[in-house]
Formats: sequence, C-alpha cells, structure tokens
Amino acid sequence: MSSHTESQRYLSTRGGSYDFSFEEAVLKGLASDGGLFIPEEVPSLPSNWESEWKNLSFEELAFNIFSLYISPSEIPPADLKDIIHRSYSTFRSKDVTPTVTLDEKRNIHLLELFHGPTYAFKDVALQFLGNLFEYFLVRRNEGKEGEEREHLTVVGATSGDTGSAAIYGLRGKKDISVFIMHPHGKISPIQEAQMTTVMDANVHNLAVDGTFDDCQDFVKALFADPEINSTHRLAAVNSINWARILAQITYYFHSYFHLARQPSFTSHSAVRFVVPTGNFGDILAGYFAKRMGLPIQKLVIATNENDILHRFWQSGRYEKKPVHGNEAAGGEPLDGVQAHESGVKETLSPAMDILVSSNFERLLWFLAYDVYSTNSDAVAQRRAQAGDHVKGWLDALKSDGGFRVDDMIIEAARKDFSSYRVSDSETLDTIKKVFTSITPGYVLDPHSAIGVAAALRDTQQDADAEAQHVALSTAHPAKFANAVHDALNGEKGYSWDKVEPEEFKGLEDKEKRMTIVKKSGGWQGVRTIVVKEVEAER
Repeated sequence: MSSHTESQRYLSTRGGSYDFSFEEAVLKGLASDGGLFIPEEVPSLPSNWESEWKNLSFEELAFNIFSLYISPSEIPPADLKDIIHRSYSTFRSKDVTPTVTLDEKRNIHLLELFHGPTYAFKDVALQFLGNLFEYFLVRRNEGKEGEEREHLTVVGATSGDTGSAAIYGLRGKKDISVFIMHPHGKISPIQEAQMTTVMDANVHNLAVDGTFDDCQDFVKALFADPEINSTHRLAAVNSINWARILAQITYYFHSYFHLARQPSFTSHSAVRFVVPTGNFGDILAGYFAKRMGLPIQKLVIATNENDILHRFWQSGRYEKKPVHGNEAAGGEPLDGVQAHESGVKETLSPAMDILVSSNFERLLWFLAYDVYSTNSDAVAQRRAQAGDHVKGWLDALKSDGGFRVDDMIIEAARKDFSSYRVSDSETLDTIKKVFTSITPGYVLDPHSAIGVAAALRDTQQDADAEAQHVALSTAHPAKFANAVHDALNGEKGYSWDKVEPEEFKGLEDKEKRMTIVKKSGGWQGVRTIVVKEVEAER
C-alpha cells in the first residue's frame, strides 16, 4: 500500500477546514464552512493495478480502492473487509453490479446498479455508509452507559431513492436515529411505500409540502445551525457525504474489468461512461476513478429537462434559471434549451428533478486547483486559492442565482465531460425502442433510459467506432410504474407481472407512518420535530 494512505486526510471545498480524518469527514458530512469534504490528495493506482485487480470480485475491488482513501490506522484491514462484506452480501446478484450488453453492434452496455435491497443504485453506497456509521459508534461507545453514549442523528433529503436506501441501511441500528425528508406527493408511490412502511422505532419520514430542493435546503440549514449541533451529533446520508462518493468508485472499476475481459476489447478500446445525473454524485465517482488512473475516455452527463448541468457544459454559466435572448451574455439563446420558470420541472425521472447539483462543488474545486495554479506553487497555497474560488462561485449562486466561469475552466471541464439533455418524450421512446428492438424484452426505468438515450446519441456523434459506451442503470423499472406503462402499454410481450418483483407486491397497502411538514414552518419546524423524536427514543 502506498505510504500516503497512512495519513490520508480530508479538506473542505470552501477553504475553511483542513486536516480531517476519514472518520471525522464521514461523521460530520458537511464541513462547518458549508463546503464538502474531499481527499487532500487523490491517490494514484499502484503500478500493477491492471494485472493485479483484473479478476477480483466486487468486494475485493472495493477493499483495494477504499484502502487508498482510508488509513489502516483508522480502520484496520480486517475490519474494513468485514464492513464491506456485510454491505454487499445483501445484494441479489453475485456480481453486485453486473454489466450487461444491450447493443452488441454499437458497443452499448448497461451497468446494472439496482440489485441491492431497495432496487436502486443508492444501495451500493448506503449499505456501506450505514455499516460505517455503526462501526464508528460501536467503537466510540465501548464501555459507555446511558447518557454518556454517543448518539447519531442522521438527517437526509430524498427525491425518491436515497431515502429508502438510507432507511434500509440504518433501520434498527443502535444509537442512530434517522430522519428523511421527501417532497410530499412528488415521489413514486412505490418509493413512498418503501420508506413509510418501515416501522423500526429509529426511522422517521418527514413529508414536506414543497420540492426536493426545499428538503435539501432544510438539511443544509440544520447542518449550519449552531444550536442543534451543540446538542446533537448530526450525520449526512446525502451524497454530500464523502463515503457515498467513495463507495460508488468501485463499480466504475468493476465494469471496466468486465469489458476488458471481453475478446473484442483491445488496448485501443476507448471507454465512455454515460451517467443519468441530477445531483452530480454518481458521475463524480467516475471522475475520481479517472483521476486515480482508470482509463476512461469521457464521462457523459445525461440530464432530464432540469438541465442546469447540461447548460453549464454548453455555456460556462451555472444558473438556476436559463438566461435567454438579449439577456444572455452572448446574446444567443442556447441550442434546444427551452426556458422554464425558475423552479423544478416535474418529469418522468423524478430522482433527477433537481435545480442545484450539490456535488458539482467538488468538481469545481479540482478545476480551480488545476487551472489557476501550477505545480511550482506551494500545495497549501493552491488548495487555499481553489477554496476561495469555489466560495466565490457558490456565494454568487446564492445571491445572484448563478455564476459564470472563465474559458479556461470550461475548457478543462470539457476535457473529461460532455453532456446531453433528454426530454420526457425521448425517455419514453428509448424505453420502447430498447424493449421492442434493441434488446427485445428488456425493460428500462426512466432514469436509465435517459442514460441509454444519451449513449445512443453519443455513438452517432462520436467517430470512434471502437468506443465502448457503458450507460449506468440506476433503478429497477418497477419503481417507476407510470413511465414504464406509458412507454410499453399494449406492446407485445409486455406485462407488469413480469416486471414487478415479489417484494413490491402489496407494499403500497401496508401500514404507513410519516409526518407531514409545512414548508412555511421553515427548517426550524423540522428542528423541533428532530429534537423531540430523538429525546423520545433515547
């Protein structure tokens, strides 16, 4: 193991917090300056990684990758192996995240990430995070009784899948209370049922009469509130938590090795990962894999009609509301982007109905670090400057609703990423096209369909015929019945019975438990509920 692993430390993207251990970064979730934690140094792969790792199982790969980010003095190797094993033994596929070929002719593959307990990609990270939280708490509470025991209050927001994955990762765990906010009535009925039918006493569902962004704002406000932080140890499950990103790096390597074992794969084969993304966490894990040395030619962002990320890659402007006509800096409206009101548009892919992508901040830090300084500058100075730039951009987002980066930053961003925006009608078309002709009988969920639609478009625009496209399939189609019915109703060979897993049958009829939260009560209203419920539990 490389020597720097012994002291792998974490810093905040906004420059106000440095030198945190992995445990501190995971338990804090959000830095006290409002920034997100990133490793001080992205580790390089060992020189023989390709030959040594090629035939490893998912769990073995996870161990090797995590060991580069977690010092053995923090989590001894045997303990780390045990946490990993407990996290992934809950999956229905022995490969954990298998890669299947969708379209042999065009080299389009699908990385299936929905084989965990809640049928969504979030399980890959949240089973691990739940076990990590438990591991740290058990260690901290050894020999402690009653009031002196440390208690973790986990707070999260969900646009559908994070919530159930977090609840399944944390239900019944000792010394942990979990509070998940979701936008009331704006997630699919099966997603709501998965969360609200869990009756463990430590699980609390809060349905907010607003949007996902409102829920996310409440979470951030709680983390920034000195009052609750002085009495409760808050922990984050959203992808602001570094452990979420870390866990997701594994499946990029796992999928790459799957391709590398195919006879058609050569040393010239370029690999492009296409990721349906709203909050930028899933694709950011791919960026870390690439930065570590995994030979990814491009990371392709696929957004739905909430396209803040796509607009950034087109224009260098990151803004909640598109600027059009003569207001636009260049006077030209962006290609094919319809202006919509400043707000979230409800689409067939609700998990991506997000106005502001929390994780984008982490990429901005690396872009600023690479572009605005040189290797001859002192590292501490480079880090501080990058933090200052990020803080400036994020302040502008808050005060002006957006910011613009200069050409050097957007050029650097385009080196690693490209982007496509996929409409609802294209989403339905893709579900139908895959089922009827590309891979007859294969049913995609709407989020995965956005990835496949972008991959198909990318193959048309990309002259490299040997390029292998891996689209990430983020959820099981049964979680989004309405979109699947809309696309496939009446198609030969389609029946809902074949799509729906046994575990979902009757789930919506079970007893549910949730608290309706008024947006007008603000985050302080949420704080009151959290304090009261934790008190009752302890």
